[in-house]
Amino acid sequence: MKYRPFGDTGFQVSALGFGCMRLPVTKEKKIDEEEATQMIHHAIGRGVNYVDTAYPYHRGESELVVGRALQGGYREKVKLATKMPTWAVEEASDFDKFLNEQLEKLQVDQIDYYLLHTLDRDKWVKVRDLDVLDWGEKAVKDGRIGALAFSFHDKYETFEQILSDWDGWAFAQIQYNFMDIQHQAGTRGLKLAASKGIPVVIMEPLLGGRLVSAPPSVQDIWAAAPVQRSPVEWALQWLWNQPEVTTVLSGMSAMQHVKDNLDYADRSGVGSLSEVEMELVDRAREAYKALHEVPCTRCGYCQPCPQGVKIPQLFQMYNTGNMYNMMDRQRRRYQKMEQGTRAEDCVQCKECEPKCPQKIEISEWMPRLHEEFSKEV
Repeated sequence: MKYRPFGDTGFQVSALGFGCMRLPVTKEKKIDEEEATQMIHHAIGRGVNYVDTAYPYHRGESELVVGRALQGGYREKVKLATKMPTWAVEEASDFDKFLNEQLEKLQVDQIDYYLLHTLDRDKWVKVRDLDVLDWGEKAVKDGRIGALAFSFHDKYETFEQILSDWDGWAFAQIQYNFMDIQHQAGTRGLKLAASKGIPVVIMEPLLGGRLVSAPPSVQDIWAAAPVQRSPVEWALQWLWNQPEVTTVLSGMSAMQHVKDNLDYADRSGVGSLSEVEMELVDRAREAYKALHEVPCTRCGYCQPCPQGVKIPQLFQMYNTGNMYNMMDRQRRRYQKMEQGTRAEDCVQCKECEPKCPQKIEISEWMPRLHEEFSKEV
């Protein structure tokens, strides 16, 4: 296992962290605890020393399973991170309520890193004004947490504001991959945090699994590379190539995922990709974008539709299906949409079209989308 400095704390963190949001499940949609425990133990045995979970993962079951999996000496081998459900906080007393519940579920006296989960502008303002930072410092002093951090889902400007509001963050956790360089915190956020000496933990390195199976145009690019890698390894190595990346979390749902990612991490390193290989990643990004067939930017100017059709959502589903070779998943989503919101409910009134800055002929697209989404899965 390769290790990277966790800021100036002296802790050397494994390049691969174990994310516990996508643990294997049974047919009943419960965590397959035996398999999940074996996966966690195998990863720790190969040098992974960072385990990440959260209050809502697997409907609250993840923390319980992780807590049991870390018994028998495994807890002492890792840094443990979990997250406060900021959306559920209504008053300051909720901070203690959630933390104490999570300590019990995880069967620990201390959580090494306690994150404010999914911060956006509104959630940050809410918990900040409830004095969450003072509370966090007290929780560090009384030993229930080792340090306070946050995970982030919003625009760069909000990320910048959160970093400027407090200089005591242990780290920032951001969604980042080679397709998200300008999305949310993006590359600018990564570099901003690093410039302040704040470690950056990466989540969604595979964009929720979308980068696992490359469409033909992208696969052709990978096939032309001087070193052959799977699409998963390309995505992970691109991250590990950057010195600002502290560790990369992977939500693994099968033992083979664990074994493959451990091998990839063993080959990782800052500057390990050549200039030619970095250019290939850039080409892959552009190839994905070329599959973005409908030029919808989700500005929402076409809304509300008089009939209730969710136009931006439908275009996003169609583009995502094309870009990431996952149209079947979008068909299943479409077929679960409420009546009145689907493409078939468009009556071609064209009221939306003059409002569209991209000049999309929405009335012509809706029948095409319905035909595509109505195919058998």
